[in-house]
Amino acid sequence: MEARVPPYSMDPVKEELFRRKGYDPAEVEAHFARVLSDAHCALPDPPASVDGRLASLLPHDGVDRVSTLPDELLGNIVSRLPILEAARTAALSRRWRGVWRSTPLVLVDSHILPAVAVVGRADARRITYAVSRILRAHPGPFRCVHLTSSYMEEFQHLLTPWLHTLAAKGIQELVLFNRPCPLDFLLPAAFFGMTTLTRLHLGMWRFPDTAAVSRATCFPNLRELGFISVFMESRGLDFILDRSPVLETLCVGGNMFKIPLRLVSQSLRCVHIIGCSFEEIAVVDAPCLERLIYSGGWSIDGASTKVKIGHAPRLQLLGYLDAANHVLEVRNTVIKAGTKASPSTMVPSVRILALEVCFRVRTHVKMIPAILRCFPNVDTLHIMSAETDQPAGKVNLKFWNEAGTIECIRSRIKRLEFHYFRWDRSELAFLNFFLGSAMALKEAVLVISDASFTSVEDLRSKVAPLGSMKRASAGSSIRVSIRSKPEGDNMRSYKRSSDFSLADPFAI
Repeated sequence: MEARVPPYSMDPVKEELFRRKGYDPAEVEAHFARVLSDAHCALPDPPASVDGRLASLLPHDGVDRVSTLPDELLGNIVSRLPILEAARTAALSRRWRGVWRSTPLVLVDSHILPAVAVVGRADARRITYAVSRILRAHPGPFRCVHLTSSYMEEFQHLLTPWLHTLAAKGIQELVLFNRPCPLDFLLPAAFFGMTTLTRLHLGMWRFPDTAAVSRATCFPNLRELGFISVFMESRGLDFILDRSPVLETLCVGGNMFKIPLRLVSQSLRCVHIIGCSFEEIAVVDAPCLERLIYSGGWSIDGASTKVKIGHAPRLQLLGYLDAANHVLEVRNTVIKAGTKASPSTMVPSVRILALEVCFRVRTHVKMIPAILRCFPNVDTLHIMSAETDQPAGKVNLKFWNEAGTIECIRSRIKRLEFHYFRWDRSELAFLNFFLGSAMALKEAVLVISDASFTSVEDLRSKVAPLGSMKRASAGSSIRVSIRSKPEGDNMRSYKRSSDFSLADPFAI
């Protein structure tokens, strides 16, 4: 992702509107800036860099060897430059004329005014008009277009022609974000004509109604899809999933759906849900799904989110399951404290499991044995320790011993990462039980904040008792990792979760 995230700048009319409604415009502006920043964290990196430059100085012998390269290599060079630099290459020499027009277009609109620190409305207008000129001038095809800097309510007359142009010139990768206000600005139905897409990320839109869209509409090449703060009915996502036969990765962020989220896809491999509130997340039929990641979730009025695991035979990674805010349902059985394990309540394919637990709340902790018994083959367990202002009963080692054998702890788990470890007695009780039971364990990592100790001596006094804890695995080790910033924030990164070269995206 580009390091420079375009901030949100409010015009005087909107400022007065928010004042009349009793809101502080500065606070609203800061909120929208945070929304934009979070949204941009989920965006894929463009192939061109804002720092890219093509030097025109000749070598000492005065021979221009770059211009003698094949057209394919010259086009590759041009495609990695900021758009204005790419267009200027036509002035270098006769050899370069036409290279830009014959190279598949890479347009990142935030590169048009790279020196502007805050994109105000005047700057956004300049960018918008420049985008229109570039889209008209380049014959295509369009390899990658990132449009994130326009206030589209001011340019409604341009948006539909843009979408028609993108569709006509074979757009492959598109990032299309509307600057906030209004947050639910309608995305024109012309969007459904972009059937050449391989990657699509939409942000800050209201999704068009699909009821009148032709059933023949299809996105036959779409492999990656992201919706960030897109207001839509669940049937809108059902429509896209049903017509994207090769879709592999899906990211949804913001509270977008009015009804439960249902996942039905024969091709999906990774789903990342960021900062959403759903009454239900149901994996109905996803035979290729390998990763289901839920991060930064929240609940309305304390209501729980039901996480239903149906047909997902290849699911290998799941989390964070929140003992406070999630209700787990496997097939047709709701998992409760004391639920007995059976083949119908198990998900044997899962190898990496992440749980969020407040160890000071006894009702939350009581769910952990039942949940762990649903995943008998887990070999890597991540525990995120949550805080609470109202302790409801601590849990000691006796509770865990009375819980009985938990098969994945006893014989499968090789690695434990305990995130946000605070040295609380309830946490230590779980750690004591875990180390004393985990016969296959190789390493346990306690990830702590540098604010959790006052000095080196204080840290040493806290770490010292770990060495005397009984361990079922004689060859296991315990490591303490200090972080100045909570590493759990990594899970807000869609790029990290969908990177299959990372075997465990939860890992520190």
